[in-house]
Amino acid sequence: MKTNITIGIIQYGAGNQASVMNALDHLGVKNIPIVTPLDISKADKLIIPGVGHAKRAMEQLKETGLDAALQEATIPLLGICLGMQLLGEKSEEGDATCLRLCSFNTVKFNLSLKIPQMGWNKVTLGSNPLFSGLPQEEWFYFVHSYYVSKNQYTIATCNYGIEFTAAVQHKNFWGVQFHPEKSGKVGLQVLKNFVELC
Repeated sequence: MKTNITIGIIQYGAGNQASVMNALDHLGVKNIPIVTPLDISKADKLIIPGVGHAKRAMEQLKETGLDAALQEATIPLLGICLGMQLLGEKSEEGDATCLRLCSFNTVKFNLSLKIPQMGWNKVTLGSNPLFSGLPQEEWFYFVHSYYVSKNQYTIATCNYGIEFTAAVQHKNFWGVQFHPEKSGKVGLQVLKNFVELC
């Protein structure tokens, strides 16, 4: 994969940021850490990685001023797992007020199934550049206890006791509940599509 695009990785203590950077390295995509709002000008696109706690994540983004900078971002941005949930209005995880880029809320699974959902699950993909070259149904890797209901921004769905949103898009913002960096070739294809097409 040949590209001159630089991906900025938002730093807020997410547990999976190293694996996201490794996946981009594998694709040959330059990536840099985004620590302050000034760093955003060095990137062509942004990724908010996502393993962590919603309230603590928002507190860290506010401390650095990245919350306001992300709200004003006009370049393509991809939120992964918690990163997707942070695009919404509120999360039940710590009763967090999120970035409010999309008008959805994140709620906790209330199921008899094992929580968190951890492992591979089948995702129904809509027509979107993020999923270019993939079949309508594909398997991705999930780790999450909180979910977003199907809404006006939903571009992919999954079922774990109930149907929930597996991916969203609104303007220049994309989000995936699954972990593309842990989903093998299909996950790398999603990241490649974000870099090249979104």
